[in-house]
Amino acid sequence: DSVLAQSYSYWQLVCVDASDEEHRYVGETVQSYGEDRITYKKLSENKGISGNTNEGFALCAGEYIALLDHDDVIQPNALYENVKAINEKGADMLYSDEVVLNSDLTKLVQYHFKIDYAPDYLRGMNYMTHFLVFSRALALKAGFEERSRYDGSQDFDLILRLSEKAEQIVHIPKVLYFWRSHSGSTAQDMANKSYAFDAGRRAVQAHLDRTHLDGTAEILPYSGAYRCVYEIKGEPKVSVIIPSKDHTDDLEKCLVSIKEHGGWDDLEILVVENNSEKEETFRYYETLPGRFPGLRVLKWPGPFNFSAINNFAAKEASGEHLLLLNNDVELISDGFIREMLSFSQREDVGAVGAKLYYPDDTIQHGGVIIGINGSAGHSHRGIDRYITLPDGTLRDNTGDLYRLVTVQNYLAVTAACLMVKKSLYDSHPLDEETFAVAYNDVDFCLRLFEDGYLNVWTPFSEAYHYESKSRGLDETDTPNPRYEREKAKFHEKWEKYFGYGDIYYNPHFTLKYDNYGYK
Repeated sequence: DSVLAQSYSYWQLVCVDASDEEHRYVGETVQSYGEDRITYKKLSENKGISGNTNEGFALCAGEYIALLDHDDVIQPNALYENVKAINEKGADMLYSDEVVLNSDLTKLVQYHFKIDYAPDYLRGMNYMTHFLVFSRALALKAGFEERSRYDGSQDFDLILRLSEKAEQIVHIPKVLYFWRSHSGSTAQDMANKSYAFDAGRRAVQAHLDRTHLDGTAEILPYSGAYRCVYEIKGEPKVSVIIPSKDHTDDLEKCLVSIKEHGGWDDLEILVVENNSEKEETFRYYETLPGRFPGLRVLKWPGPFNFSAINNFAAKEASGEHLLLLNNDVELISDGFIREMLSFSQREDVGAVGAKLYYPDDTIQHGGVIIGINGSAGHSHRGIDRYITLPDGTLRDNTGDLYRLVTVQNYLAVTAACLMVKKSLYDSHPLDEETFAVAYNDVDFCLRLFEDGYLNVWTPFSEAYHYESKSRGLDETDTPNPRYEREKAKFHEKWEKYFGYGDIYYNPHFTLKYDNYGYK
């Protein structure tokens, strides 16, 4: 009925019936419509979800194919919106937002408000799902079939293969699909299809192999979520740049955490001294080279300019990769630097960010969203790091659609902890004239993005961030002319990303807060 109700009428509905004799009413129901646009085929045997779908593919006469589960419903404008995007954007692969409802479509279970194509996120979970539409030409390039060895995650395998060959992937930020949840369905209880998890892992692994990304796909302890652990090529040197002013207790905690949790041997640490006022600070500096091999103390005597300080240190650095790190950041996850390096080494990646917590175990940084509060905000900022399960145990807060526990693509990440290839930093230095203190990192990342690089945020590099202890915060009740000037310049330069121009955010969410509240 939902297909018959489509406002766009040029469609073909392919129904492949693998029902047994007990359910012969299925075929009788389909044929009772007497609709020429419905193509019906009764199979002599049930070939499984992939085999049955492939029988349907063979009957498709359209230039584009859309997948609709037999127990779900599409909105009356679903086909129209897709055809509109095809005509306007030349899309060869499309997906839209969806809502999960109960079995009789009367009760909301969950919203699935998605983001535009994000390859790292897609490797972590099948966030596209419904309503998937793709061109016949693309399907022929990717392999016009679903593969039974991935049953349970057969659509995920197909989506990954299509994404590898697609020229224009379009997300339609409108709810066009109602996913019906019922007992035993994947939508309601993934535990009912635990076999699908390994099928999904194997689909991601096959994708890594096809795209020559040397890595291993692992199953995460969240239904349908995965992690890609990439191999490090060679033994590149990493230069850690830490601007510092007094607060030696914080710096000590930072340095010790690098030694204990960095997970990478070839390190150069550059502590950049800038206007410390305490004599004991300089006595402390003298002890550092002997305690931390590869550490040097550099001096930047001018007024505080975060961009200039890092640019100065970058010229002194000898590593192939730079890690910009605030002196009030304490690494807490093992292999922290190794994890960030595994992304920074990729040719398609620009900046790499980490998962940062406030000392009270709430989220400080989960990636940067452009347009929040009229400038930029940190994804999921302020929400609890953990949630309490019914049995009393703690589990990581997964955030919106697992975005806090899977690798993400964002337009920007914070320079409180940011890794990048030195060659990219040298060609895109921080703008010390326009953004001396604020927005220099976001501006840096946006320039990388516009030059074709992906910015990556990983939840597997975790740290506490004690939030600008040594310099203070820009956003206070007291007017700060310098901050307001830089904020205005940032808005002027990157206005096109404001007002839901951020492709990694959904217009159903508010721009007033960082917590994914509904608009």
